[in-house]
Amino acid sequence: MRASAQYLRIAPRKARLVVEHIRGRSVPEARTVLAFTPRAAAREIEKILASAVANAEANHGLLGDDLIVSAAYVDEGPTVKRWRARARGRTSRINKRTCHVTVRLAPSEADGGTTRRRRAQATATTAATATEAPEIAAGEETATEEKPKPKRTRRPAARKPAAAKPKAETKTEDKLKTEDKPKPRRAPRKKKEESEGS
Repeated sequence: MRASAQYLRIAPRKARLVVEHIRGRSVPEARTVLAFTPRAAAREIEKILASAVANAEANHGLLGDDLIVSAAYVDEGPTVKRWRARARGRTSRINKRTCHVTVRLAPSEADGGTTRRRRAQATATTAATATEAPEIAAGEETATEEKPKPKRTRRPAARKPAAAKPKAETKTEDKLKTEDKPKPRRAPRKKKEESEGS
């Protein structure tokens, strides 16, 4: 089951960046990844993926959600060459690149690579936990029988707040000194004289 789009007006390098995200994923995962990818190529690749799912459902009677993107690749298409005027009567070339995108789908059972790896990892973890469990239990028994004494750590001597009292006394003395001094009075404001013209 496959679908392809020819002569897309997207640079192959830009399309490959998006295709790498969906390769090896299930169809629902690939759809969500493409929906949240901000690149413009994601919209076109999303259409190709939908076309491949429709081909699988119509021609082979498969469910779209049970499929996996087994292969997705981008081939380079022809480059359309244009030019732009530059300074001093010169020109510079503009390359408008195109690409051909192909998406292949496979049933999840047929794609044994990822499922086999996941199954092998799951069996390895369960086997490892089963072998470690008796060792841990035996270790706990020995720990309950022989408990080592905790090491005593030396604590640093507590500091005495000797300088706190004189500071408080100096503050009160400063307050007394300031209270004894009379505050300078401000001269009263002069009233504005009324204008003679009124």
